[in-house]
Amino acid sequence: MRLSGKRVLVTGGASGIGRATAIRVASEGAKVATFDVDEEGGQTAVKSISKAGGEGRFWTVDVSKETDVKSAVASAIEWLGGEIDVLINVAGVLKGANVEIDEFPEETWDFVLDINLKGMFLVTKHVAGYMKKQHSGVIINTSSGAGVFGGSSSYAYGSSKGGTHGFTMVLEGHLAPHGIRVNDVLPGSLDTPLKRAQVEETYRRTGDKATYERTIGGLLSPDGVASVMAFLASDDAKYVRGGIRTL
Repeated sequence: MRLSGKRVLVTGGASGIGRATAIRVASEGAKVATFDVDEEGGQTAVKSISKAGGEGRFWTVDVSKETDVKSAVASAIEWLGGEIDVLINVAGVLKGANVEIDEFPEETWDFVLDINLKGMFLVTKHVAGYMKKQHSGVIINTSSGAGVFGGSSSYAYGSSKGGTHGFTMVLEGHLAPHGIRVNDVLPGSLDTPLKRAQVEETYRRTGDKATYERTIGGLLSPDGVASVMAFLASDDAKYVRGGIRTL
């Protein structure tokens, strides 16, 4: 129970890495607030948190809308007891896979960047003020090998994740004097709805069945990344800084 007493906010908590992370940190003793646009999935995740012996609550939030974020953050932190120990930004989308740059729709670019980069910025913005008053906290962002160590199937997704990594590095320097630790996790190919949708879309566009089957067969459980998130959220990780690359 290394997270006993910790107050945690997880965005993107309705599915994939976010859901796995919310359940994992709750099982280790944290009280967990979750944000997502998927209300049904979010409520289901809260039920799973309860089954794991934890305490959770869900808010329907579009992280790309500052008014929604500001209100939801205030409500969630009130429910958490007026303070927050850990923010884990997971909310993200992947659109525009295998679309060439000269055909890439502006609306797809804007949608992906609004959720993945702007959304992370907005939630962090409204949580950081609370943490600065406390002179403590942990912020964990979800980047990717795409846009940091290599390319991506989507120009927008790779750019958003490269931006997430850059934002994390800048944020770390600015918040460290306030006693706030900042990390980002760079997951690989995981068995999440987001990744499966991208693989399916690639198969529809290319018809490459062998690659499709190999990719699907190689997807890993998000529970492995959730365990890394839980470690980073804990005091055991107080000496860890910067980006963490996972499988």
